Amino acid sequence: MSDSTLAGQFFDAAIGLLERVRDEEAKSIAAAGAAIADTVAAGGRLFAFGAGHSSLAAQDVVYRAGGLALMNLLAVPGTVGVDVMPATLGSALERVDGLAGAVLDSSPARSGDLLVIISLSGRNALPVEMAQNARALGLTVIGVTSVAYAEGTRSRHASGGFLRDHCDIVLDSKIPIGDAELTAPGVEAPFAPASTVVTSAVMQAMMAAAAEGLVARGIEPPLLRSGNVDGGHEWNGRVMTEYADRIFYRH
Repeated sequence: MSDSTLAGQFFDAAIGLLERVRDEEAKSIAAAGAAIADTVAAGGRLFAFGAGHSSLAAQDVVYRAGGLALMNLLAVPGTVGVDVMPATLGSALERVDGLAGAVLDSSPARSGDLLVIISLSGRNALPVEMAQNARALGLTVIGVTSVAYAEGTRSRHASGGFLRDHCDIVLDSKIPIGDAELTAPGVEAPFAPASTVVTSAVMQAMMAAAAEGLVARGIEPPLLRSGNVDGGHEWNGRVMTEYADRIFYRH
């Protein structure tokens, strides 16, 4: 039974989006998981990138209990969180041409690696150029975005293209333009964004598909355990030692 409160309406909206993504993006999530498993099996490295609030879902799969130890954050200074001052600078940097190329050139990413790029709108220069440059370097690129933006807004990149136009695999988060699920009398602006909930779920589903794919290839998924359970630190130490050449968040 649905809850008529605004809080209940938000849960209903988020659950509805999660169900749509589960049902409509199953093939793309499976393909993304297979690509990650293939990369790990071939000795490649894994990276995740997102700017602004999209970086939250990228960070959510890096160095965490139950996550793949090989997933590294590809950070663009000034865009990773709201701690940059002023916070509006992060939004401005997303529109700067050439920034993505400079970051990739100074990163450890190389041909044969895989990069997951998260951008809700997919319309700004930073995610579009990140995808273009990564593919030019020989990386497999998975894009997590809302296709609605590509169909209902204009690109801010000189090419006129969106993130979805430069990816090997695209996962559609189904988030509507504006990223706000609720309206109510007396509230002048729409509110209650669901993109973080849905995109993080997509990322974790992708990681689960990757683990499944690795097992099918006869490879034990290099997962991290919680440091708050007995034996967790020892387990993680063994995994990080075994895969030290593919983990960059320890340096």
